[in-house]
Amino acid sequence: MSAEASSGRVVSEPSPVPPSPNPSPSPSHGPEQKIGGGLAGSKYVKLNVGGSLHYTTVQTLSKEDNLLRSMCDGSTEVTIDSEGWVVLDRCGRHFPLVLNFLRDGTVPLPETQRELEEVLNEAQYYRLQGLIQHCLSTLQKRSEVYEGGCHIPMITSAKEEQRMISTCRKPVVKLQNNRGNNKYSYTSNSDDNLLKNIELFDKLGLRFNGRVLFIKDVLGDEICCWSFYGDGRKIAEVCCTSIVYATEKKQTKVEFPEARIFEETLNILIYENGRSSGHGGMALLESGSVSSPGVGQSEEDGGGVGGGDRRVRRIHVRRHIMHDERGHGQQTVYKD
Repeated sequence: MSAEASSGRVVSEPSPVPPSPNPSPSPSHGPEQKIGGGLAGSKYVKLNVGGSLHYTTVQTLSKEDNLLRSMCDGSTEVTIDSEGWVVLDRCGRHFPLVLNFLRDGTVPLPETQRELEEVLNEAQYYRLQGLIQHCLSTLQKRSEVYEGGCHIPMITSAKEEQRMISTCRKPVVKLQNNRGNNKYSYTSNSDDNLLKNIELFDKLGLRFNGRVLFIKDVLGDEICCWSFYGDGRKIAEVCCTSIVYATEKKQTKVEFPEARIFEETLNILIYENGRSSGHGGMALLESGSVSSPGVGQSEEDGGGVGGGDRRVRRIHVRRHIMHDERGHGQQTVYKD
């Protein structure tokens, strides 16, 4: 007995058919077929969304007037593969969120703006008005929250710093803050003054956000130094540190010349929107560059980004003289 007979299957050999002189093409059934009658007669639906498989009900898909409902009631033609899966040519990454919105009427949205915009695109494709409004209102709320935020670039190399300053159309304020670059101990109030400089930098960044580019450098040689740039070159510098001699040792002193820093920040606003082009702006700036009494000493040189014969105002904190506690008649030691 043959294997076919033992299994109960009847196998018949097809009789040979002579070829027709003009054969008519017979209908071929591929792995997918399009159905226009919809899925109204079904209770459950198998969805293949870009390779992501989902199993749900017609009732869930029909909760809102959307593309999926029209596929169920026959208004939109659907494509079903050989295994009965309804094929949707969309990315299936956010389709679970679409399904959960249809099930529950609400859904938590992604945190990142890019993913939220992707969900909005999917909602627009499936014509889910409720999810569309949910995405748009969330985008608006997040934009209101982040409006006015101040982004402070962090310098990673000297080349990056030079490129950033030379290409920026706005004035630039840089705070170089490197507390670890110190081989001496600090004076008693230096830590507080260092924190005050950092706090002032944050306040100025918020106050002049959009008008001045504030950048921070934690890799430089200076412990605390402010630099002010306009038209791609350095205009002024305020160094807040000095070395003083205490009893039998050197110490690093950090000052907080708040008035001078604020003055220099206001001075570089003349370079906003290219208003300082020509010598008129520079002359106006130099005419008002009188050092505040008791703050420090000012000196000039020709350095700075962009070179040229224009000088850079370098303001240093006042040089201090500290007496040691040795007996009378011994020499007083001065700062370097």
